[in-house]
Amino acid sequence: MRKIIVPLCLLLSGLSIRYARGQSLTEFNRIPLKHQVYAQLPIGSIKAKGWLLKQLEQQRDGATGMAEELYPEKDNLGKDTDWLGGAGGSWERVPYYVKGLVALAYTLDDPMLKAKAQKYIDWTLNNQQASGLFGPPKMKDWWPRMPMMYALQSYYEATNDKRVIPFLSKYFKYELNHLDADPLSEWAKARAGDNMEIAIWLYNKTGENYLLKLVEKLKQQAYPWIDIYTNNGFYFFGDDFQPKHMVNVAQALKFPVVYAQLQDLPVNLQAFTKGINHIMHDHGQPEGLGSGTEFLAGTSSIEGVETCTVVEWMQSLETAAKVIHDVKIGDQLEKVAFNALPAQFSRDFKNHSYYTLPNQVQSIYGEHGFNQDYATGILSSPYSGFGCCRYNMHMGWPYYLKNSVVATPEKGLAVITYGPMEIETIVAENKKIKITEETNYPFEEQIRLKIALAESASFPLILRIPAWSVKPRVSLNGVVLKGVKAGEMFVINRKWENNEQLELNFPMKIVTSKQVNNSISVERGPIVYALNIKAASKITKTHTVAGFADYEIRPQSAWNYGLMIGKSGLSNASLLRSEMPENPFIAADAPLKIKVQAKKIPSWGLDYNKIAAFDVPYSPIASAEDAEEIVLVPYGSENIRLSCFPVIGQPKMVNKTLVENFDRGMANSWVFYGGGWFWKDGQMNVSSNPGSGGFGINGSKYVANGTDFKDFVYQADVKINTTGDAGLMFRVAKPAIGPDAYQGYYVGLDQANGTIVFGKANGQTWTVISSKKYPVEMNRIYTLKIAAKGTKFDIYINGSAKAVLSATDNQYESGSIGLRTYKALASFDSVKINTF
Repeated sequence: MRKIIVPLCLLLSGLSIRYARGQSLTEFNRIPLKHQVYAQLPIGSIKAKGWLLKQLEQQRDGATGMAEELYPEKDNLGKDTDWLGGAGGSWERVPYYVKGLVALAYTLDDPMLKAKAQKYIDWTLNNQQASGLFGPPKMKDWWPRMPMMYALQSYYEATNDKRVIPFLSKYFKYELNHLDADPLSEWAKARAGDNMEIAIWLYNKTGENYLLKLVEKLKQQAYPWIDIYTNNGFYFFGDDFQPKHMVNVAQALKFPVVYAQLQDLPVNLQAFTKGINHIMHDHGQPEGLGSGTEFLAGTSSIEGVETCTVVEWMQSLETAAKVIHDVKIGDQLEKVAFNALPAQFSRDFKNHSYYTLPNQVQSIYGEHGFNQDYATGILSSPYSGFGCCRYNMHMGWPYYLKNSVVATPEKGLAVITYGPMEIETIVAENKKIKITEETNYPFEEQIRLKIALAESASFPLILRIPAWSVKPRVSLNGVVLKGVKAGEMFVINRKWENNEQLELNFPMKIVTSKQVNNSISVERGPIVYALNIKAASKITKTHTVAGFADYEIRPQSAWNYGLMIGKSGLSNASLLRSEMPENPFIAADAPLKIKVQAKKIPSWGLDYNKIAAFDVPYSPIASAEDAEEIVLVPYGSENIRLSCFPVIGQPKMVNKTLVENFDRGMANSWVFYGGGWFWKDGQMNVSSNPGSGGFGINGSKYVANGTDFKDFVYQADVKINTTGDAGLMFRVAKPAIGPDAYQGYYVGLDQANGTIVFGKANGQTWTVISSKKYPVEMNRIYTLKIAAKGTKFDIYINGSAKAVLSATDNQYESGSIGLRTYKALASFDSVKINTF
């Protein structure tokens, strides 16, 4: 590494600490709460620089600053909203917006944004009822008050407004006294962790013991999130969708660690990690979090993630990093922030997409079949999808910034995440410090921390050393420090002097990670890379607010590529470097691109509805096309992308025998399409989806895409739990979301009509080949067996010596096996297939 020496230009008179009173306003956990918990610095203590500042400024000039003009209705952010005393019914929308607005306003020290926020803050603080209840009097719901409390927390940290603490104290007393008669329900029951976090924050300010009683009561009335995360129980609640709603799941990730401060037990702390592991195994996506449209949606490359999920997942990681001092949390937080977050927005932060997909090769109007489907769900628009995200999204970047560096109980600082910024606070015995973090990270490997002190001070500085870094190095005043290891928190506990400088070097290596259907994603450090697809944007609707419009985005270059892998990894991968732009999340200007070898896969195209691509083909896959050089750009630098790549090679499919008893959970190589599948008690189950609007829930499929069987005996145990039919798929190709969105055969037990049915789908239509009356009882296990040889098919039930149904058809010769339901809940077990 070339040593970089830059003279300090800091004057000690510059240590003003304008908003933050540093640790004079930072209370750590009081007894009996868990010790060794970090505390966030008051908002305004950390200022963004460089590319990070650009993201905040774009928010100010884009959707955040213009939100009231974009959504002026009384039920949204209009002057007649009930959060300003009007007749509207904004519910969660104003609190969501103000939560992010306050954080952005005081982070940027922006008078216009602060004025926008102040009217909501003042109305809320000045109109508390005598009982302690606050907010619109007609709003009978605990939930919307929770995000407003986060707004009040940030506002207090920035202003020290004396009204806030007694206001919250009075409300929490009201809440404690009324929860028994009016217990948490629905969204409040799912999101109680937010309420608990603010109550603990207030306890550390006031020391009032009733607040700990409130935390305990909230925990008892909330969903059993600790058990849910520990046991992968998101789908265990039948018709109650709340625990499988991905925004709730992301938001409640903080729940175990928040409660662990009151009950410092391993089970509470471990639930957070176990929950993430379960989610990523069953629903993980390459950008670092789980899918959800809006319910947990599996690993398919054509399922998406909601904007609300991204920002809530980030906040949960930010909270967890203060309680669990694990490098992996910061690594995960950066991955989501640097990939998933910018991917949700247009390059100027005027538009967002309600859902984004790992393989989203176009963004056009139309239904995908998601559990909660919106024709505008992947459009780039200020009105994309459902209304929640356009209000909740504003906290993403400012909350990331304000949690990047935290205070430690030893009167030091811990760096959780990195980026260009400036930190002013108090360390040691109330000594002022200013740390200037000069870097283009994560678009470069070097980070320089310049330390300015009014006087020398002894305190620990804790640095997160990313687990992905290759031979990381930390130098202090030019001297390399010993003991620096990737994946560990590195503590420098010493007496610090003015004008000292740390140089951090986190070398990054191009690596691949396994994704759905044995595909791979490409990563370098915390950045995921995606194919640079030339795109054409077309305005489909203009809005009354100048500069805001809806866009459809279509590809203008090929996207159906597979990557070529050599013995040492990606074939001839090389970095393309350019100057650091003002905004690195614009594909054309990306400061680091990756050039790789690839081949087109002509058979891979758009699905049956021509809205989305087919899921990424199973790897390896053959291609006779010529090798080409393609360019990869950062995942979040464009609104259409390909990030799950097939691997070019000789296909290696399972084609002789397969036994899957689902003894340890969901099978690694199976993928579900539409609806929801989950593992419980050693079997696979189809979830309940009441109230869902997507056509994909009607015919839910679970497919072993890595199989290719021609002639065989295939059997499995099937139990139908509700009216409808369920059974086995075989000789399947090109599965997608939708009842008949596959090519292949299906044998089903039709409980509603008392028949066994054998038919086929061609991607858009279903054809019955043969059927026969057969009494099918609910909640009874049937062993369904199919013997397929050439064009002849014999179907047996419960070991019958003679075929219950026989038929012939010659359309499909071979393909994958799978499980399927049609408008029914069902359970499956003991899958076994052998070839003749």
